[in-house]
Amino acid sequence: MTFPFRNSLLSATVSLAALLAAQGALAQEAVFVMAGNEVGAPTYNPIKATILNTASALIFDRLVSQAADLSYHPALAESWEEAPDGMSWTFHLKQGVTFHNGEPFTAQTVADWLELFKAAENAYMTEAVAEVQVVDDHTVKFVMSRPEPNMLYNLSSTFMNVVEPKSYKELGDNYGVTEVYGTGPYKLESFAIGQETVLVRNDDYTWGAPLAANAGPAKIEKLTFREIPEDSTAFLELKTGGVDMLLSVPPDLTGEIAKEANLAVVTLPGADVWYMPINVTKPPFDDIRVREAAAKAINQDEILASVFGGVGSVADTFLISGLPESHVSDSAKIHYDPDRANALLDEAGWVKGADGIRAKDGQPLKVSLWTQGDSIFRRLTEVVQAQLKAVGIEAEITTFDSSMIRDQYKTGEQQLAVRSYTWDNADIVDWFFGGDRLGYPNVSMFNDPKAEELRAKAMTGSKNMEERVANFTAYHEYVLTQFPMAPIYQPVQAMAYNKDRLVLPEKIDAPAFSSTMFMDLEVKE
Repeated sequence: MTFPFRNSLLSATVSLAALLAAQGALAQEAVFVMAGNEVGAPTYNPIKATILNTASALIFDRLVSQAADLSYHPALAESWEEAPDGMSWTFHLKQGVTFHNGEPFTAQTVADWLELFKAAENAYMTEAVAEVQVVDDHTVKFVMSRPEPNMLYNLSSTFMNVVEPKSYKELGDNYGVTEVYGTGPYKLESFAIGQETVLVRNDDYTWGAPLAANAGPAKIEKLTFREIPEDSTAFLELKTGGVDMLLSVPPDLTGEIAKEANLAVVTLPGADVWYMPINVTKPPFDDIRVREAAAKAINQDEILASVFGGVGSVADTFLISGLPESHVSDSAKIHYDPDRANALLDEAGWVKGADGIRAKDGQPLKVSLWTQGDSIFRRLTEVVQAQLKAVGIEAEITTFDSSMIRDQYKTGEQQLAVRSYTWDNADIVDWFFGGDRLGYPNVSMFNDPKAEELRAKAMTGSKNMEERVANFTAYHEYVLTQFPMAPIYQPVQAMAYNKDRLVLPEKIDAPAFSSTMFMDLEVKE
């Protein structure tokens, strides 16, 4: 005997339940677009990486977290003490923490991880740690070879994400590409380099840093991070509902976003500097007079107004203005000065022709100017090109895909470029101008003996933070006087999101849109 009505009713009930379940699952997912300067990150391995994106801060935790006011707070370390002479640090670790593969997080984990970190691209961050002593399962002591005033900052950096040592060794080069295991609020589900990363919630996570209201688990089950190099394309995706949030919004799009009733922009103080690196090894820029002329041809105020709509501020050093090490002497700051630029080029023997372009010994002053494919970079680079031409330098623009340009820099063939960085510590001067990092990140190919002396003193010769600030200020100031770059612009951090889809926390107590925000982020039901 059959019961067609009952079967139909059951079928309808099952279908309705499936539909409701699907809608519930959909409501617990959100799609984000990575910031343009994070596009193309090739790995989630923090030990080997030179660039990490926002998702890495969700896969991993760090020993220390940093608040919006740049103060330091517990993360995997509940508390810590520094010896009065700076020659040791003792960290008391959270208990009950496990990695995504089930391995426990202990003091021995920290010791094994720091041993691996000695081979890191950023090994300088723990260079001063002479020995790691496991006091007990949840207490670890760093015995120092010298004081390191920047220790807490280093430990809060995503480059010091705590890896799971056993799987790190077992997976080798695949760690961070095919598989990766941290203690963070999300696990890696899939990663397609240059395309997207999918994370799923770590339901066991209950040890989040206190800067977020929610200690865990996270409120959203699944996060998809897409890599869209073109800002206008990313905006169109947000506008049409293809994505829920843009993790970075250029100033020229904030007005367009404001026109949409369901979209909103949130800002934080900026940690970016946009600048023009100058390759000091490539003629004509091996002549410091030509470098200074090119740097002082850049009209930062005009760029702020015409390209960025007055949002943000001009840059006149290599560091964000909120850092004390940015406070160099006025004479070292780099400002627009076309009269000085023209006089220097005259002195260097470059004579203006009837077409306004300078020449010397029959050769025109023609140089390459590299940039990346994002619309805001192209527009800025075209303005820079026009400003250089105004003093007689003809710049030919070459555009590279955002995910490929770092590899191009490694060739050392660039003469000028337009690019940006994101960092809120003075050691970025070391990163981009250290003589042992030529090509990338040292796009300027700058390797100066005096700078290297000042660099060593800044990086390793400071007993306390006061000395570190003084040493880095001196190093930064000297680098500026050699003109391996021209500062251009300091943006604010701007993020756009769909108000109909997402609920943001009232307060984001972090220096960037990172794990603190994601722990409290919700999808509207």
